[in-house]
Amino acid sequence: QVQLVESGGGLVQPGGSLRLSCAASGSIFSISNMGWYRQAPGKQRELVAFITILGSANYADSVKSRFTISRDNSKNTVYLQMNSLKPEDTAVYYCNAEVRRSTSDYLRNYWGQGTQVTVSS
Repeated sequence: QVQLVESGGGLVQPGGSLRLSCAASGSIFSISNMGWYRQAPGKQRELVAFITILGSANYADSVKSRFTISRDNSKNTVYLQMNSLKPEDTAVYYCNAEVRRSTSDYLRNYWGQGTQVTVSS
């Protein structure tokens, strides 16, 4: 089995910063894309950013120039640096990873349990 464990959420004032981390562990042969999604109350889960195994990053328009996604392949960990936070960034943030558990396995999609980010004065 594979587990994704997130950390780094919390309460921050508008304009502040937070850094989220997500570590994958378990039966992992390789990880393809890793990403962050978020879900605000009453809204659908949306993609925030994802990063390929080679480090190519893509962002939702709403977070471009404010958020930065990165990964450490040696630690099976993905990060999300969030700067200039706004109240509309308030949501539960979920980590996602596409994992192959062996050489013959197909890519499987795994999710973390979510971490709350609240932006409020």
